[in-house]
Amino acid sequence: MIILKIGGGAAINIDGIMSDLANLQERAVIVHGANALRDKLLQELGVEKKILTSLSGYSSVFTDQTALDVLIMAYAGLRNKRIVELCQQNGLNAIGLSGIDGKVIQGKRNTGIKIEEHGKRRIVRDFSGKPQKVNVELLTWLMENHYLPVLCVPILDENNFAINSENDDIVTLLQYHLHAQKIVQFIEAPGFLKNPDDPDSLIKNMTKEDLEQFEDTATLRMKRKVLALRKLFLSGAVSVLIADGRGEHPLVDALNGKGTTIK
Repeated sequence: MIILKIGGGAAINIDGIMSDLANLQERAVIVHGANALRDKLLQELGVEKKILTSLSGYSSVFTDQTALDVLIMAYAGLRNKRIVELCQQNGLNAIGLSGIDGKVIQGKRNTGIKIEEHGKRRIVRDFSGKPQKVNVELLTWLMENHYLPVLCVPILDENNFAINSENDDIVTLLQYHLHAQKIVQFIEAPGFLKNPDDPDSLIKNMTKEDLEQFEDTATLRMKRKVLALRKLFLSGAVSVLIADGRGEHPLVDALNGKGTTIK
């Protein structure tokens, strides 16, 4: 079994990924983003995107009710159904589900994010949280009956309200319950880079110990991503591939060692 995490960048070749997956003929679960589409909708609707940075240095998108509505439009609506459409065109019988459908992913709403603003510390609460439960029975039934689950946010909180969550945390939870042999994460870069501004600074191979050192120097969103990767190995992952999703055959390239391999 394979878990594919498809980033939400506009340049990722989803058609190529699905074509490769169809030829692979392996049981899979897809978790996708839609940040580029969400940002486009926010701009068109005249809604400001707000980034929060916690006192511990991790950044996240502030999700109030309006931002959550736009997120649902972008992720569970347009992006999810377009991916399912591409799956069907490539012979993959996909079914698109947000975390709230069938309680596929349920979690707990954050009690608040500690931030510093205008020289003062305060706690900000929004519609976001951590995933904690997976409807393993539903996902297993779908895969055993030859459906390809295509998952996205929002997820449900403990009171059955829709909330935003980090896809990295969702993938970690799925790995813990489903025990995938392969995890491939598609991004808009050749892989992990020593210098984010230099595409030739690719790190071909990393260990769990390298991740700890990398986290010490990472900033903002990258810091959160590195932490999520460390948690992924704690959940039982053996190997994670960070791959460029922009090529003609992104999945084939990733499985052939193109990108960053973390073991």
